[in-house]
Amino acid sequence: MSERGHERYVLALDEVGQTQVAVVGGKGAHLGGLSRIEGVRVPGGFCVTTEAFRRILAEEPSIADRLDELSRVSADDREAIGTLSARIRRTIEETPVPDEVAAAIAHALAGLGEQGAYAVRSSATAEDLPTASFAGQQDTYLNVMGTAAVLRHVSRCWASLFTERAVTYRRRGGIDHRTVHMAVVVQRMVFPQASGILFTADPVTGDRKAATVDAGFGLGEALVSGIVNPDVFTVRDGEVVAKAIVAKQRAVTALPDGGTREVAIDARRQKQPALTDEQAVRLVGLGRRIEAYFGSPQDIEWCLVDDEFRIVQSRPITTLFPVPETDDEENHVYVSVGHGQMMTDPMKPLGYSMWQLTAMVAMHEAGGRLFVDVTRRLASPASRAALLSAMEKGDPLIRDALETVLDREGFVAPLPDAGPGGPPPGAAAPGAAAPGGAPTPIETDPALVAALIERSEASIAALERDIRTKSGPALFDFLLEAFEEHKRVLADPLSIQAIMAGMEATWWLNDTLREWLGEKNAADTLTLSAPDNITSEMGLALLDVADVIRPHPQVVAFLEGARDEDFPDGLAELPGGAEARDAIEAYLERYGMRCVGEIDITRPRWRERPGTLVPVILDNVRNFEPGAAGRRFEQGRQRAREKELDVLSRLRALPDGERKAAQTKAMIDRVRTFIGYREYPKYGIISRYFIYKRALLEEAGRLVRAGVIPEEEDVFYLTFRELHEVVRSNRLEDRQLVRRRKEAFRSHHALTPPRVLTSDGEALTGAYRRDDVPAGALVGVPVSAGTVEGRARVILDMADADLEEGDILVTPFTDPSWSPLFVAIAGLVTEVGGLMTHGAVIAREYGLPAVVGVEQATRLIRDGQRIRVHGTDGYVEILA
Repeated sequence: MSERGHERYVLALDEVGQTQVAVVGGKGAHLGGLSRIEGVRVPGGFCVTTEAFRRILAEEPSIADRLDELSRVSADDREAIGTLSARIRRTIEETPVPDEVAAAIAHALAGLGEQGAYAVRSSATAEDLPTASFAGQQDTYLNVMGTAAVLRHVSRCWASLFTERAVTYRRRGGIDHRTVHMAVVVQRMVFPQASGILFTADPVTGDRKAATVDAGFGLGEALVSGIVNPDVFTVRDGEVVAKAIVAKQRAVTALPDGGTREVAIDARRQKQPALTDEQAVRLVGLGRRIEAYFGSPQDIEWCLVDDEFRIVQSRPITTLFPVPETDDEENHVYVSVGHGQMMTDPMKPLGYSMWQLTAMVAMHEAGGRLFVDVTRRLASPASRAALLSAMEKGDPLIRDALETVLDREGFVAPLPDAGPGGPPPGAAAPGAAAPGGAPTPIETDPALVAALIERSEASIAALERDIRTKSGPALFDFLLEAFEEHKRVLADPLSIQAIMAGMEATWWLNDTLREWLGEKNAADTLTLSAPDNITSEMGLALLDVADVIRPHPQVVAFLEGARDEDFPDGLAELPGGAEARDAIEAYLERYGMRCVGEIDITRPRWRERPGTLVPVILDNVRNFEPGAAGRRFEQGRQRAREKELDVLSRLRALPDGERKAAQTKAMIDRVRTFIGYREYPKYGIISRYFIYKRALLEEAGRLVRAGVIPEEEDVFYLTFRELHEVVRSNRLEDRQLVRRRKEAFRSHHALTPPRVLTSDGEALTGAYRRDDVPAGALVGVPVSAGTVEGRARVILDMADADLEEGDILVTPFTDPSWSPLFVAIAGLVTEVGGLMTHGAVIAREYGLPAVVGVEQATRLIRDGQRIRVHGTDGYVEILA
């Protein structure tokens, strides 16, 4: 075979570039890159290219048929995946390596030394990529000797692309099996004194400045397979800052005739460190070079041979949460916006860029989420105190995480006092003052709330009227002006005063009545059925829709099979269908701009997918009697009135009771006047967003018709400014940008956003630090008083809701769109939230015991388990 023929199937490692993933797979491309880094020694070898893999698939056509079958199997059907993948592996291993491929491999081995020992490793084209590390999904074989054995193990590596684990991983990651190919790396075998793994960033905390070295004796397989626990060195700023040396009783070593074996380590040597401190620091120095070359933190496999390090593999650490980009080298502390907005899912670029443009404070994107830089506010005493106080009332875990950062000497450099600072991150009214200080100077007058709502509605109506005539670049100029009006409405001093008046009255009642009467969370009952709460009205209004539908069996039957494309228009021909359609249309006219994750403008609204509401409507039809909305509201109002009379009566019996009762009565009137309005600004924001979205989708339609983009929703993967430029120029310069953004968005779903993030990459969650809860209880924030026991319904998607009376909703977060579910449940548990987040406010409004901010609640509580929610004391017990 000619040299050109050999190159088709085999490439030397030093000929491979890191961009050649399609030819040599992720591992091969990384090794090729490693071999180019000065000072980094990589064992010599070559790559069997993906062309060879495609050749083996072509030799056996039945493989293509089985791949088609595999693509139709559910990721959860383990039996079918196991059977099909085993057949594919067996076929590949039993198919002889084509003569040309075998000759190319033999030629490459002859150049390295045919009688040597080799490591044979799989290298898939979807492996070790920046957005998805497939570590351990395919196979590695060590100490392989002789050409025949190498060929046999190359076939095994090809087959390992179809292990049950690898197939399931790809199915869950949305990766088509037919688009992934397998290369194979063949390298000279290294026989080390020690080996292990180097993480150039702490894989647990995310700290980019702390490197972690795991080290053991012999071959690294002992660590990978879990035979031994490694020595662990933590290196920061060129020195070992922590280490744990363990007894290493076993090691894996190479056999003289090929293969490996597990051996016992001499007792006198077991507790000796596998590396010296100097070696660990030197290894991290190599790791920093490798990290700089690849541009991201790396997970590096290394071997120590005669006091010199060999690098046998490097891949990106894909589990780290990204750090917002900055143009300086200063320390920064970021607080999550999503935790304040009760939406921690990733946002698409159009979504986060528009939230940035309409927010009252600067926000920074990382991992598809938004963060506020609070460094300067932490740096001066007054603004720090105000921020920490706001966080304590909003999400205590954020306060604890911030205090952890502040405890680190020198991370936040002190500044002179600059006043109390701006709004808390994620505040619904960005511009609201931090809690504390003098009472807000506003009269307790319901007419103020009515006037604010009227002003907001007039502004939204003007936006809807004026935007109709705008298109093309003029639309974007108009929107930039509209965003300023958007922010002006949010920053309206009277609106902020009204919001703060309700919140401050809540805090006053809770704190003061606890002091005077020993009663916890009294405001929870006193705010039941407060007026002007647009979010709680939204849930009750869907009960009224169910009342219209319930008398008509054919309408109910239609809804049980309804799809978005025929709902609600398909109702018209049925008995009672016209009334049902009109009721649904009226609901959508008022609330159709809402949806789960509504702060992301790209999320489908109820008006766009009305079928999302069908499960909730049907639950309401089944679980409630006619007139339930009015009864529930009146019952709540009555309970609040009875609580008020009870509290005032008990206060009058105290020393100085008349004064205390008068103060409390004023605060009760105040909280009931203003607390409902706290939900309205978000409704106004989302109303505007839907108007913006419809105008932008019209532009997207024009771009599709002009052939600029293939699908309207491709614009969701462009930022607002990028879309502006595409509309202006009528062209998309980078044709691959949307594809890359879609891949990045998929990868962002695998990341858990931290409450607090530092510029070092450290992700901090915070802790409650409480010792007043029963053993085994799940701790959270008490946001709505009462205790309830019932069946847990763990629901991740509102569309999957199937609730019965007495169920307790357990979910990651609840933004306002979840409120229609609240009328059917007995209690609430969420992973995200605080005292004044939307779910908490509505839980109090409906009188539901609720605990929020319960870390990993949807994992620790199983669907169907009986649980007890202690809404007054802030914990959840799992009963069975």
